[in-house]
Amino acid sequence: MDIPALGGSNFPSSRLVAISNCVKSSLDRSLTRCSSVPKPFVLTLPATYSEPRSASLISTLPSAAHPRPVILVHGLLANQTDDWWVFSAILANRGYCVYSFTYGTKPNVSFPGYQPGGLTTMEESAEQLSAFVDSVRAATGAGLVDIVGHSEGSLMPDYYVKFLGGDRVVRNYVGITTLWHGTNVAGLATVDQIGRAFGLSDTLEQGVANFCASCPEFLAGSAFMNKLRSGGVAVPGVSYTSIVTRNDELVVPYTSGIETAPNMTNLVVQNQCPLDQAEHVSMAADPVVAQDVLNALDPGHPGAVPCTVVLPLIGAPAYTGPPR
Repeated sequence: MDIPALGGSNFPSSRLVAISNCVKSSLDRSLTRCSSVPKPFVLTLPATYSEPRSASLISTLPSAAHPRPVILVHGLLANQTDDWWVFSAILANRGYCVYSFTYGTKPNVSFPGYQPGGLTTMEESAEQLSAFVDSVRAATGAGLVDIVGHSEGSLMPDYYVKFLGGDRVVRNYVGITTLWHGTNVAGLATVDQIGRAFGLSDTLEQGVANFCASCPEFLAGSAFMNKLRSGGVAVPGVSYTSIVTRNDELVVPYTSGIETAPNMTNLVVQNQCPLDQAEHVSMAADPVVAQDVLNALDPGHPGAVPCTVVLPLIGAPAYTGPPR
């Protein structure tokens, strides 16, 4: 049974791609079964892949074993191609229906062969996510979905869950390099708070927002973070998993990704494997994180978390074991 295409007027700017038991190469536009293309745990350079154009690659419905489609949500300055080229194949190999899209693009911020995303306000991006989830549910007939997000993709979807009705359709919410308390990278949150005391921050933030409207929202103490944190970030009825690294250079402190709630599980990769030295970026090509994601999506069938050397900005190029 063919699933209807997801492209078209509903997503004129996101140029989505959907993946289920097969992946699309954005280099040659060919289709290949994921089972024949095991992905190494190595990051791809952003310039290597451009954002895929609208496409529907779906030929199967969600299975009884994995009835919920998995929505992959990329991070700031990334897109669906470079952020998920490792994990999308792993999930598809395990029989999940995997969907991704690029959100939050700005026409004035692009590079030859590469379109970064996550640049509009997170409120706007959450609206895009809401529409995308609705389209996936309509195409598959699934009542519920799971979300796996990296960086901005670990935070922005909670706005959808908390304020746009996502709590009714999201079952598992897995965040990688989460920042539930915002970030104070390079002391910017502190500088912002001092600037507010002197009436300077609004002007500076407007200048930044011309290129990256979401960037000021990440800062600890921002209006966005205060609204999201009011009453707690973990929405009842949704199962949250937060996966962080002590080496995170962008989420400062890394403990910003640790939140206490009855429905929140916090995992630090170095507590599971001291050899894992992943920082913010290489968490997207980390076999420890990959198994954590699989276990969070299917807690009834957990697998052993591997322990291997994971290098900053690279991944685990020597690792050949599971998950695959």
